[in-house]
Amino acid sequence: MSMADQEDGIDDYTEDGTVDLKGNPILRSKRGGWRACSFVVVYEVFERMAYYGIQSNLVIYLTKKLHQGTVASSNNVTNWVGTIWLTPILGAYIADAHLGRYRTFLVASSIYLTGMVVLTLSVSIPSLKPPPCLDPNLNNCKKASTLQLAVFYGALYTLALGTGGTKPNISTIGADQFDDFYPKEKKQKLSFFNWWMFSIFFGTFFANTVLVWLQDNIGCTLGYALPTLGLAISIGIFLAGTPFYRHKMPTGSPFVKMAQVILAAMRKWKVPLPHDSNDLYELDSEVYEKKGNYRIDPTPSLRCLSKASVKTGSTSPWQLCSVTNVEETKQMVRMLPILIATFVPSIMLAQINTLFVKQGTTLQRDIGSFKIPPASLIGFVTLSMLISVVLYDWYFVKIIRKWTKNPRGITLLQRMGIGMVFHIILMSIASLTERHRLSVAREHGLIKNGGQVPLSIFILLPQFVLMGTADAFLEVAKIEFFYDQAPENMKSLGTSYAMTTLGVGSFLSSFLLSTVSDITKRNGHHGWILNNLNDSHLDYYYAFFALLSFLNFICFLFISKYYVYKAEVSDSIHVLTQELKGTRPSDHNDS
Repeated sequence: MSMADQEDGIDDYTEDGTVDLKGNPILRSKRGGWRACSFVVVYEVFERMAYYGIQSNLVIYLTKKLHQGTVASSNNVTNWVGTIWLTPILGAYIADAHLGRYRTFLVASSIYLTGMVVLTLSVSIPSLKPPPCLDPNLNNCKKASTLQLAVFYGALYTLALGTGGTKPNISTIGADQFDDFYPKEKKQKLSFFNWWMFSIFFGTFFANTVLVWLQDNIGCTLGYALPTLGLAISIGIFLAGTPFYRHKMPTGSPFVKMAQVILAAMRKWKVPLPHDSNDLYELDSEVYEKKGNYRIDPTPSLRCLSKASVKTGSTSPWQLCSVTNVEETKQMVRMLPILIATFVPSIMLAQINTLFVKQGTTLQRDIGSFKIPPASLIGFVTLSMLISVVLYDWYFVKIIRKWTKNPRGITLLQRMGIGMVFHIILMSIASLTERHRLSVAREHGLIKNGGQVPLSIFILLPQFVLMGTADAFLEVAKIEFFYDQAPENMKSLGTSYAMTTLGVGSFLSSFLLSTVSDITKRNGHHGWILNNLNDSHLDYYYAFFALLSFLNFICFLFISKYYVYKAEVSDSIHVLTQELKGTRPSDHNDS
């Protein structure tokens, strides 16, 4: 190690509480940083190939192989995707409270791989799927048996359980490789989530192009076996980086801590708060000298929860909580309105793999002798996302922060808001595009009997491209926001917030699709969503989504106006930690 490195602090121990797997302090030069992150990022490329290799074409498989209708197949996809994105709450709890992120990830990845193997078998063995049917009227085709559905959906939901333990922990493990208390690594961390999303969508692009084509033209056996192999490779890559990882040890259930604060505050809701915040209960300073423990000073927001720290004689954790535990709970509660405001954008995302793909099946897809798989257009979401993230990180941030003086260029909530504006635009364009498609179908007499509309599938391209651009703003900012604003000891739970929005959005998509389909068919009216899309009115449905997105954006503006960033208290955490160690605090820029 050079003298320059030593003077720069690179050979010091990490200050953010990270340790090795045995709980020993670690030198910054030996573990973490971009070297460790490279294994995590490459893992995500292969894992995304596996996951989206299944999800992207799933609605087509349910329609053509299991003979399900438009509403049923779309809802089965969104319900499964919803489960995929809700199980991370369980994975985050196990990681933060019991096993830690690394060990939780290993157990979950084995479950994930098991689900993928069984799923591959279910689409490969003839007795595990109904016989082929070429009749355009799906009601005349033989449906899958109970056993066949049990094996197929059992594999899908086993896979979902596994992803519940990998999704909230793998990105958090990556972010843990950068020490917030070391200026150089704190700066590197600002770009981590951009490149994290880049890796996700790079793997997704391969899945939405190569794997989807294989499934449509070669067969589902190879199309599913390759994602399974990709997942096995990704797990091996992650394990190869084990000697270089930094780890944060589990600190107890965040749900229990939050429940204690809320219950204690409710029990003492009539007790007045002291005028001096120093009279509130807090742990001794020695506790915060230990690495991984962070003391947070009291804040004026959500004062009702501060009553949990009022001393009344009882020392039970269900009646008296430290100021730090109260402030951690406040941080998680403050994010809930933002969480709710992201449900509607997640509904828009759910349309990509369902109705957008179903639209593609009604359009001309031939380029010479090559037939474009409808689900491959999702690759343009990915490509647009990749380009937008790179342009954002390399150019937009560097230009805009000259005026804003913000290291991120704009705030995370501003970035999310821009993504929501793109959602309004793209759903409006999707409605107009569908209106044009229906008018051409009407001109050629394709309304009642269905059939392929003489329009290129590429008329759908704008809505796919705009969705990718929206993701570059909204989805990247969302995962970074919930990680960044979560308390230090609840990062996995914070990350699961970002995934919860996708899960709830998927279930809401199923609810809206079924509800709108039922309501618009009542009393003899013509339904908006039928098995025959040429006889449907998806243009009305998309216009409804554009209006819903606009109303949600107005609510988001109101909510974000009053949001208080955690960064306003993070400086005090760092200063206190350094004072307890007897050292001078280093610069700590706002987020």
